[in-house]
Amino acid sequence: MRRLALTLSLTLPGMAHAAALDASAFNPWWALPFVGILLSIALGPLLVPAFWHHHFGKVAAFWAACFLVPLALTQGLAATGGAVVHTLLAEYIPFTLLLLALFTASGGIYIRGNLHGSPALNAGIMAVGALLASVMGTTGASMLLIRPLIRANDNRKHVVHVIVFFIFIVSNAGGALTPLGDPPLFLGFLQGVSFFWTVRELGPETLFVVGTLLAMFFAIDTYWYRKEGVTPVDPTPDSPRLGLDGAINFLPLALVVGLVLMSGLWKPGVVFEVAGTPVTLQAVVRDLGLLGVTLLSLWITPAGVREANQFGWAPMQEVAKLFIGIFLTMVPVLAMLQAGLNGPFAGLVRAVSDAQGAPVPMAYFWATGWLSAFLDNAPTYLVFFNLAGGDAQALMGAGSATLAAVSAGAVFMGAMSYIGNAPNFMVKAIAEDRGIRMPSFFGFLAWSFGLLLPVLALMAWIWFR
Repeated sequence: MRRLALTLSLTLPGMAHAAALDASAFNPWWALPFVGILLSIALGPLLVPAFWHHHFGKVAAFWAACFLVPLALTQGLAATGGAVVHTLLAEYIPFTLLLLALFTASGGIYIRGNLHGSPALNAGIMAVGALLASVMGTTGASMLLIRPLIRANDNRKHVVHVIVFFIFIVSNAGGALTPLGDPPLFLGFLQGVSFFWTVRELGPETLFVVGTLLAMFFAIDTYWYRKEGVTPVDPTPDSPRLGLDGAINFLPLALVVGLVLMSGLWKPGVVFEVAGTPVTLQAVVRDLGLLGVTLLSLWITPAGVREANQFGWAPMQEVAKLFIGIFLTMVPVLAMLQAGLNGPFAGLVRAVSDAQGAPVPMAYFWATGWLSAFLDNAPTYLVFFNLAGGDAQALMGAGSATLAAVSAGAVFMGAMSYIGNAPNFMVKAIAEDRGIRMPSFFGFLAWSFGLLLPVLALMAWIWFR
């Protein structure tokens, strides 16, 4: 294989040849910044909402510094700089650029018209959203469809269940089929998991979860619809006709799909080495292309469409600021997990393995799932991906059941709480802005434990036992 090595010297001397981190020097105390930032994300908006709204970026920087400063003191500036560069180039930048492109393009598509929120229409919107979620991402599908869904039900009294099931189905479960669908799967794709592996291995599980949830929703929505005695609202003469504004943005969305496919299928063998981190030519082309797609969407979107869609950058800014802290504080956690039985997390390794040391898919599903529910599903996926060996080829082969369990746990159980997946909070914020009184953090848990958890438990019993 042809290899082009381009070494760039950065601001710190010796960083270009930075030695790998010494994982043996880490102990569980090094995981505290990672736990700290995730607990801050969970509790900050609930306990100190005003402070969190204005200073969440500073909180993320604080926890990142709590890891980087001790790392520099113990392992040196060169190793610390190399770790930062690797995190940025291999994980954070590709992850953020994909979300940015999907968020921008979907925000330029406005669905107009007078829709009537009947059970059939609501379930139909969610079914379409589930299909779109694996093509344009759970974030893109959620941002595209949540506003027309709310408008369709603006004459109904009981609408909380509509938003809750939308989070279950569109913002989470529907994104299980491709790396475009949910951030955890894209991180797996970056680690070498085949683009079409998820649709082959998680197709039946996804169909079961989405189909069961849609049936449950239709039954609940039909009950409230009949109880309320809702009648369709006749459109006024000046009501806009049903249609799409900004449909040109489906072109950028198609380009996103093409770029991600290209980066997984095109292997030119050209590798640039940046401060000890290999960066492939296809990754450079993909990431520059995603940035170009974002700018293209902003350029071609007709005037007024984003305003009509109430598009804003705040959700994307929050994700970008928080995830740089998450990815950096994850570094020692991943290093310790990769040590397996020889590392400080040997107890966790044994808990998800049988007596012979072989992984137990059911244990991986629940361990990944519960952490995804209450922390964040993207870094949780990486943790258990590495705990299972971190070798994508091996996991797609003999370890396919384990990788499927990790993927299903991260994607499906990200819906268990508002903090499990980025679109959950976005949907909640949009609904509240439209006057819908959404459940509190713990109120949402009552919905997910009562309705979603039994479905996931049955799915796990069928496929992962």
